[in-house]
Amino acid sequence: MDPKFNTSVNEFHPEDQSISSSSDLLKSNEPRCDRPRPENSELEAVYTESTVCSEEFDRVLLCTGKKWDELAAYRESTKNGASMETRKNDDVVDLPSLLISCAQAIAAADDCPNATELLKQIRQRSSPFGDGNQRLAHYFADALEARLAGIGNDIYKVISNRKTSAADFLKAYDLYLASCPFRRIPNYVSTMTIMSKADNATRIHIIDFGILYGFQWPALIQRIAFKAGPPKLRITGIEFPQPGFRPAERIEETGRRLANYAERFNILFEYQAIAKKWETILLEDLMLDKNDFLVVNCLYRCKNLHDETELEESSKTIVLNLIRKINPDIFIHGIVNGAYSAPSFVTRFHEVLSYFSALFDMLGTTVPREIPERLLIERDIFGREALNVIACEGLERVERPETYKQWQLRNLRAMFTQIPFEREIMKRSIEAVRSSYHKDFVIDEEDQWLLLGWKGRIIYALSCWTPT
Repeated sequence: MDPKFNTSVNEFHPEDQSISSSSDLLKSNEPRCDRPRPENSELEAVYTESTVCSEEFDRVLLCTGKKWDELAAYRESTKNGASMETRKNDDVVDLPSLLISCAQAIAAADDCPNATELLKQIRQRSSPFGDGNQRLAHYFADALEARLAGIGNDIYKVISNRKTSAADFLKAYDLYLASCPFRRIPNYVSTMTIMSKADNATRIHIIDFGILYGFQWPALIQRIAFKAGPPKLRITGIEFPQPGFRPAERIEETGRRLANYAERFNILFEYQAIAKKWETILLEDLMLDKNDFLVVNCLYRCKNLHDETELEESSKTIVLNLIRKINPDIFIHGIVNGAYSAPSFVTRFHEVLSYFSALFDMLGTTVPREIPERLLIERDIFGREALNVIACEGLERVERPETYKQWQLRNLRAMFTQIPFEREIMKRSIEAVRSSYHKDFVIDEEDQWLLLGWKGRIIYALSCWTPT
């Protein structure tokens, strides 16, 4: 690994995965009017206000040295302390048991009156502004009510069609980075692995399945700028199409934002946006070049691919076969370690309740309840995903995660060979979590997977592969 990037553990700032002196580089690399625009029609569109690289985006996505002390103090206040939640001892109710009883009543088609009564009891004791248990119960009650009424698919479509701007999402992302390592550590491990493996490359092409807002990549652009003779960077951003007349609108905006960062850091850059169902993407869509160091990156988004219970040839298999044909130098694969894809509703409900209980408890322990960004995470991310798992069926049920052990078998069957992450990268990541975060966060290794979790439950897992 290039020694310029070999920072010590004490200098490891995983919230931005970057270098403390980058503010000087930013000041000396402001956009110049005479610099040609990237040769890509997708980037010629007029910049909107939310795509301009504002100080707020820089503060969260880069390291300018302005925020580390604030974040370190925040994490120090929570890493060994008790939960942020305070619960009253009176009227203690086992909300998880009520939720399970309600799900069982809904599953029994002739027990609707009991389900309605149980929902009423849950509503009386839940709130989106209460403690972690009450918040979880509120969103799970919404999902159960939608399933009982048979309108889960319709409600999910309405919620999914809501547009959240990158600037608004950035605020929630900022809170998530500050309160837990579930995004920061995988981003750091992925970025440092790419930097190490592509150390001598003159051209890097990253194909990012599930790029969304592209928040992972400004830090990589920043790091590349410190290299002597930095390589040309090309990113292909892949997403599921948005509804409406502009299915690629969001990821085109992502490309403009990344192009702006590349321009500021004087990095040659190209971007291609692909908004299609992933199983319909063809090799020629990706415009591969044999001279590129080729990276396929997919963090946490394969959970949205269908499995064999709905399709004869699962979307998961089709996409893995596509990645195999791409023949990348490395395939970085992060997964949601959930088992709530079972066809049986009651079995699925038990698992999704257990999974999201850990996430709501984690936020309840590390984030004060009055912070509005916590509500956005719980409502627009956790609540929406739980609604899909609980209230939707068939092809409309798009939240279908599998455990890392299941993905291990899938990747091996698709003719990939697993390769370990570098020991120094793993060592720094483990030390960062254990020294800087709440004591109940879990970080571990098993079968060359990096595992992240909360109170003994593995929530996410990360691995690296090459074609066999």
